[in-house]
Formats: sequence, C-alpha cells, structure tokens
Amino acid sequence: MKKTLLLIVLIFSATIAEAQTNCGTAVEVLLGSTTTAPTFTGETGSTVPSPLCGLASGSGSKGKWYKYVATATQSVTVSTLLPQNNNVDTRVIVYSGACGSLTCVGSNDDYNGTNSSYLSFNAVAGTTYTIAFDNRFSNSGFDFTVMVTPPPAPDRLSFTLTSVPGITGGYDNCIVDMNGDFLDDIVSAVSNTQLVITYQGDNHVFSTTAYTVANTSVLPSWSIAAGDYDNNGYNDLIYGSGSGICFLKANADGTGYTTDRKTQSYLVQRTNFVDINNDGKLDAFACDDNAPNRYYMNDGVAMNHVQGGIGDFPSGGNYASCWTDYDNDGDIDMVLAKCGQGGSGVGGNIDQLFKNNGDGTYTDVAASANMAAPEQSWSCAVGDFNNDGWMDVIEGVNSASDGRTNVKRNNGDGTFTSVSVGSGYDTDLTMGREFVAQDFDNDGFLDVLSSGNNIMFGDGAFHFTPNPNTYNMSTVDRPVGDLNNDGFLDIQNGTNVLFNNGNTNKWLAVNLRGIESNRNGIGARIEIYGSWGKQIRDVQSGTGFQNMSTITAHFGIGQATTITQVIIRWPSGVVDTLNNVNPNQKLLVVEGSTLGIDSFNNGVFSVYPNPAKDVVNIQLKDNLNVTLKSAMVYDLNGRVVLTTSNLTQPINVDKLATGTYILSISDSQNRNYTQKFIKE
Repeated sequence: MKKTLLLIVLIFSATIAEAQTNCGTAVEVLLGSTTTAPTFTGETGSTVPSPLCGLASGSGSKGKWYKYVATATQSVTVSTLLPQNNNVDTRVIVYSGACGSLTCVGSNDDYNGTNSSYLSFNAVAGTTYTIAFDNRFSNSGFDFTVMVTPPPAPDRLSFTLTSVPGITGGYDNCIVDMNGDFLDDIVSAVSNTQLVITYQGDNHVFSTTAYTVANTSVLPSWSIAAGDYDNNGYNDLIYGSGSGICFLKANADGTGYTTDRKTQSYLVQRTNFVDINNDGKLDAFACDDNAPNRYYMNDGVAMNHVQGGIGDFPSGGNYASCWTDYDNDGDIDMVLAKCGQGGSGVGGNIDQLFKNNGDGTYTDVAASANMAAPEQSWSCAVGDFNNDGWMDVIEGVNSASDGRTNVKRNNGDGTFTSVSVGSGYDTDLTMGREFVAQDFDNDGFLDVLSSGNNIMFGDGAFHFTPNPNTYNMSTVDRPVGDLNNDGFLDIQNGTNVLFNNGNTNKWLAVNLRGIESNRNGIGARIEIYGSWGKQIRDVQSGTGFQNMSTITAHFGIGQATTITQVIIRWPSGVVDTLNNVNPNQKLLVVEGSTLGIDSFNNGVFSVYPNPAKDVVNIQLKDNLNVTLKSAMVYDLNGRVVLTTSNLTQPINVDKLATGTYILSISDSQNRNYTQKFIKE
C-alpha cells in the first residue's frame, strides 16, 4: 500500500522549550510531523534522559522530552536524518511507561555512519511513548520526524565482484558493443597511443585486443561516449579531457581506429553522440566548463566545430547534458545540469532545459518548466520513474555545499514538480557525481545507480530505498551493461565487474539498427505495453556525468509472462510495432522492418517492379531538385547485402535470396531515403 505522509512543521517558542526539559512536561508530537527542537543552551532545570537503554557513551548534561500517543498498532520511526540538520550530532531514546518508572523501548546514535539518530519500534495502539534526546555530543538545535516506518528495503539484489582479465589502464569507464554482435564489451583507454577492448563472447568468455592508434594527445579524463557516427556498423568514440576532445573512428571492419584530435582547447565535462539536427547522422556534443558549449556537426565527411546555441552562459559551468524527449513531441530535447560557474545568477549554476524547436535550434525553457533551480548539479538521471509515459529527472549533486539531490516529476504539460520530500533522497546524505537510471532488479520500475556505493530502488511512485548489499566501488567509474548476456545489468568498476546475481523477474532488451535514422537509433523512443501498463526508454549515448553505459534499451517486467506490444518511434518519424513479444530475449529491430510495402512514403522516389525478380528501377518523383548519389540494400537483420553508386542504371538484385529488403538511397546532401521491396 502506498502512503502519503503529511509533514507538519511545529516550531516551539522559548516558553515551550523550557516546558519540555523533563518527562513530566514532555510536549506531544503527532504521527507524520516534523518538530523543531531548539538548542540546549540557556535551559534551566533540564533532566537528563535515564536509563540510557544501551547507548555506549555516558549521558549529557541536559535533555529534551516529547511524547507520542499511538493511534494504531504499527511500526513507527523517530528520525533526525534530515537534510536541514546538516548531520548535527544527536542521540534518541524511546521509553514506555510512566515518568519515574520508564521502560526502555530502544535507542540510537550515529545511524548508518552519520551523526544522526534513526530508531524504529513497534507501537501499540493507545500506548504513550516518551521520546528523549540529550546533549552528549552537541548543544545544537535540530528537527526530528515521527513517521510510519517506511517498508524495509528488501534484499533485492546481490552482486559478485569478479576480476576480468584484460581490463587495463587508467580510463576504463566505457561499456558498449564495439564489434557489432550486440554483446556489451569493455573499452579501456590505456594511453595516448593504445586502446584496449575486452570483447564479450559466448558462454561468458572474454577476449582482449590491444589497438595501436595515432597519438590522441588527450585521454578521456572527464568523459567518454560511443556511437557509430559514420554509420559503418562499428561504434566510434569521443574522448572528453581537460584540454579538448578527440574522436577515435573505427575502420570499415572494426579492426583499427583513426585518430581525429580537434584543435579547440577547453575544459570538457559530459560528452554525447546525438543527432542534433535530425538529419540521420550522429553529431557530437561537449559540455564546456568555462564557456558556451561546443558541438561537432556531422556533414557525412567531417565533424565540424560549432560553439553556442545550447548553453551560452559566458563562463560555462556546464556539467552534464542529458538528451531526452521530455515533451513527447518526437524530437530530442536536452536537460543541462549546471555547476559552479557564475554563481547563482541567471545562467550560472541554474539548471537549464533546452526544447528542440524541430529545425536544429534549441530554446531554454527551464524557467517556465520549473527546471531552473539554483542548485549545483553534476549529473542527471533521466527516466520515467512512475511509468506514466513522461520522462522525469533526478538532478544529482556531488557535495553537501552543492545542495540536495532533487527529484522532479514531469507533469505532462511542459512543467516539472519537485517531489523530493518523501522520496528517500530527502534523507539520503551520500553524495556523488554519477546518477544513472536503470532497472537493476527487473521489477518494472526504474532504479538509480546513485551517489556513494548505492543503488536506490524505485517503486514506481517516486519512492527510492537503498540496496542493503553495498560494495566498495568507485563513486565515479561505474559504467553499466549486461556483461554476461543474462538479462540483468552489471556494473564495471575498474578492472572488476559487479556481476548481477539476478532474481526470477523477467526482462526484455532492445537493440536498434537505423536505416534512415542514425545506425544506433540514438534518439529513438521505445515503448513496451503489458499487464503493468506502459514503460518507455529513450536510446542515449553518454548518461550520468562521465561514463559510457550500454546503448541497448533494457526493460524489466517483473513476473509478467508476455509483452503485448513493443513500439519503436524512430528519429526519422518511422514507427515500428511488434505484437505479442515473449520476455527474456534480446530483440533486434531494423528501422521500417515491421512496415508493409505500401507504408513507405519517402517523398523522393519510388521503386518498380515491386515485387522484383532481377532488377529494381528507381523513379524520382516529379518536380524535385534532388541528385541521388548511392544506394544500400539491407536485409531485415540490418546487414548490408548490396551497395552501388551507379543509379543511372537499374539495380541488379538477381543474386539476392528471396525475401524482403530495405533500399536506402543517399542524395548529394547526404540525406537518406528508404523504401521496402520484395525479392521474388
């Protein structure tokens, strides 16, 4: 059962503070309330709590006394683990019975490594409980809550920490398929002249290949991203460093890499591959820490530097760019996490939200969307945390001085509302750079690989509880992917992998092969439907602050036995639909593969005859000033089976096997158009 807690703030005057100094004058507090306890200084006649009920250290010199009358039999928690307390040192003791003959119920000091107090006990309806604090370690005032105890975090998952031979180097924070087999591999940037890839093979066997590359001049000291920006079937890389970026471009068969070190020198934070202008080719984006952001537009031949237009504050402070379709209009927008530069003035550490105008330009709408919070955020976890079909955002912070992690619900009307209170992030005192949304326990609700060593497990209602199985992993280098192909997401950490031991929940993984859209399908929206309702994912390259996690879209569906429908909404506007999909499998969906022959309308050409036996003729539509340049034919597994640059003659398809194919034609402006045909 989901419960909503009403938080009532009770602020007491000095007179009331005097009256709460002993058991007999204890002030009553209510369930679901937050009470302000003033400082211990200046009080007279204060009674120290006794007995100490198991507290190890001696008593203080003063006490504060409250009472709670249970209205129902249930577990109740008293807690000072609140962000406004700034980790002030408190101790709490709870008693039952009458003053003068108090009976210990429980006590707590230094909860979970903090200075805070957190005590849960089983309250019996009609019983009065006395709640006492002392000043053994601090005279400071503080707030405390009395609430229904949140459900205990179940032992949701365990991980097996395993050293994987072959992982090496100082920069090993990239998990992505590098050889086109749709199995996640591990990328290690060892040096300026060496790239090492640990390939995942069948039966959980890894093999490692070291590639010598021309001097990159920089290493991915701040971020790394992957994507197939030349659409040749092999993923390329972008390094983000303290002095600019470098591309590593895979050759035609993925057995070598060309270095493209860009000359611009700047402090890079998050990098991404994303089709900024939706022309079917991946561009690259780089957050600039000290100036307006940079991006590199792909013209089909080169990646061309552009500055400004998406994050223009003069002194930068741009940390993480999170690309997602927040308004469900079919094009990709961007949440920009800001930190540090420019103070709290307009454009400084004010988070931004850039709406795609549909023409390759973007407008900051953060103020009207309630996303322009003056918080220093380092990264953002984007996902539909309540499965209502709209992308929500968790803005993560790296240190206490940066503020608090902020959970923001997408209202579906272009605005967001902070729902941090009661989310679990309001009492989570850990900090970190990386916040990444994934469903680690496959229950159908997104979780967050969060600050510290923590996974915060979501319940679909913006409540997050930490996994009790914590591990001593880095708080920075933690890319995510399925590294043993079992449908459960693993976490790399240096030369080790935390292999997810899984559970009985079912799953679906979706890989895309773009034809008219970019080959990775980055920017596509994937929807799945079943007994749970709806889940969505946006295909992304570069999430969190600096790591590169898998491009494969991963869904957990709990104990559901069927997926009634899978819908892929491609950046090109093509929509593919699959019905009655079995769980526990990896799907490969080629753009347009589910559409009928008559569903294609590229607006530029048609083919005849269709079906064809020997040749396919291309017929340009009337009054079009278009020069066609080359053609590629794909089978429905996304493999290129025929290429030609001679479009003045019919395309000979005689040697193709009987079946259905997709013809993709590029024009002189490197725009792509597709048409489906049948080979008899």
